[in-house]
Amino acid sequence: MKIGIFYGSSTGTTAEVAEKIAKQLGVDAADVYDVAKVGPSKFGEYDMLVLGSSTYGSGELQDDWYDMLDGAEKLELKGKRIAVFGCGDESMTDTFCDAVSIIYERMKPTEATMVGMFNTYPYEFDSSKAVPVQGGEAVGLLIDEVNHSDVTDKRIEEWCKTLVG
Repeated sequence: MKIGIFYGSSTGTTAEVAEKIAKQLGVDAADVYDVAKVGPSKFGEYDMLVLGSSTYGSGELQDDWYDMLDGAEKLELKGKRIAVFGCGDESMTDTFCDAVSIIYERMKPTEATMVGMFNTYPYEFDSSKAVPVQGGEAVGLLIDEVNHSDVTDKRIEEWCKTLVG
């Protein structure tokens, strides 16, 4: 299975997480893309897409994702798998990692199979659009490098096992 990792990162944190995911999945650096430098047609080259964004402001996507998603959500990706990850700060207690949900929801119309639901432990927050049922699993991997960098590597390892296991 050929995997492509696509991320939007303003401060570098999401780029670093994307690189860790790539390493864990055995994805070559040539298959890891900053969405500011590539178009949605690149999605067609992969069997699985791993898409990541930081959450900014009041629950918004990283800026470079908006144009990418405008084109990507119109693609027909039936037969492909999509997993989403995102970085946030749990102290933003009402919008923690909301960008994960934005990507997830906008990619659903492509008919790709959405995969990668994952637990939210040990994070504590009031709500997140990335967690459809309060107290349940998130629609992707949530990472908080601000408050819980000590669990990032373990969470990535466990999540990646669910994607290819």
